[in-house]
Amino acid sequence: MAACHVVFFPFTAYGHLIPMADMAVLFASRGLQTTIITTPFNVHRFSKSIQKTTTFPHQIALHIIEGYENSDQIRSDESISNESISNFRESISMLQEPVEQFIQEYRPNCLIADMFYPWTTKMAAKFDVPRIVFHGSGFFPLCASESIRLYEPHKRVSSDSEPFIIPHLPHEIKLTRKQLPDLEAEIFKGFVEVIIESMKADETSYGVIFNSFNELEPEYVRHYREVMKRKAWHIGPVSLCNKNTDDKLERGKKAAIKEDECLRWLDLKPPNSVVYLSFGTLAEATTSQLHEIAMGLEACNENFIWVIKNEREGWMPEGFEARMKVNGKGLIITGWAPQTLILDHESVGVFVTHCGWNSVLEGISSGVAMVTWPVMAEQFYNAKLVTDILQIGVSIGDTEWSATASCDGVKREAVEKVVAKVMSAEEGEEMRKRARVLKEKAKMAVEDGGSSYLDLNDFIEDIKAFKSK
Repeated sequence: MAACHVVFFPFTAYGHLIPMADMAVLFASRGLQTTIITTPFNVHRFSKSIQKTTTFPHQIALHIIEGYENSDQIRSDESISNESISNFRESISMLQEPVEQFIQEYRPNCLIADMFYPWTTKMAAKFDVPRIVFHGSGFFPLCASESIRLYEPHKRVSSDSEPFIIPHLPHEIKLTRKQLPDLEAEIFKGFVEVIIESMKADETSYGVIFNSFNELEPEYVRHYREVMKRKAWHIGPVSLCNKNTDDKLERGKKAAIKEDECLRWLDLKPPNSVVYLSFGTLAEATTSQLHEIAMGLEACNENFIWVIKNEREGWMPEGFEARMKVNGKGLIITGWAPQTLILDHESVGVFVTHCGWNSVLEGISSGVAMVTWPVMAEQFYNAKLVTDILQIGVSIGDTEWSATASCDGVKREAVEKVVAKVMSAEEGEEMRKRARVLKEKAKMAVEDGGSSYLDLNDFIEDIKAFKSK
């Protein structure tokens, strides 16, 4: 009997690509035949994933769409602009024909495609292949955003700063209008509704797969399935299936610092004494914001590792770098950093994060408390999960959603105050205790018999049954 064949079609931003690559390894480890559809530009990003499956019955196969060498969409090292958005839309539309040809020829058991390819839903249905959506987020942000879309509570407040309650959710969650995505922004125009429609449970859509686990957001797993009536599976955190230290060091891109240098620095620090600050691969702080962060970190007098996406001339306070070298308080990394290895180190006690879903999961899987500093996408919802529901972090303050992924407006006093709060022996330690409980639950979820392990079993049986109908 032919093996169950699952095809992955990832979007190429690192926040989407990395979990989908981990997911492909996970599926291969369970005996499934797996194929990743990609372009020549992105082939190298899957080499380590393929290496990890050499001992499995079916090694990951790559289907390379030739002739699309420049189809790299919005790369994770780019700033978001109208030009990059235009290139993104043009490049994903170019991929439709070759992907359809592949599905028609091979007729896999299912196609797991990123949310940014909504056209794959009807295309897969055309050949009676179930399309599974990978959103790259959790259950809670999708439940919250859908409630806002349906009930429009933001239209009943008098200003952008007035809080409103998101209705019909298991918890009382408050947001303001300025924390919501600007649906008139160029990146969203004519696209959001198409994505939403492609995810609905109707005759053309089959379900959504989540890099999450039941114990993290149980009320919202239930809400998504039973109230929103959507078919869904949680199989994460998929990063916990990756035990390879070298791969964790790179995670899709060469790190800007050697692993041993970074870990040696951390080894010199006491447990829970280091603040780790990173805004991910898309969000970027302005020059003035970098200056304010530096002054705030120095003022709080805590050890820190700070990842800066791109250096900018004139951002650093006078004498700052020299003082950090003399007192050994700070390590600044420009570019890519081995985030999972840093977070896993016992000396790290606080993660200042932009609240991208992968970063939130990695922080939870490492058992650290967080300072939430959301910037764009669904990050403001993720921040509310961390602060209001899980209670493992605190907010940096009143920040605003940015269509250009620009981080700005937080003063040094706010940085100093919130870091001191989370590093404190009393309040901070309570957050870390709750985070460590979630860390253990995350590990158990992906082990044999755990909630995510069993949900993956259900998923495999479901798609096998679909093929045999």
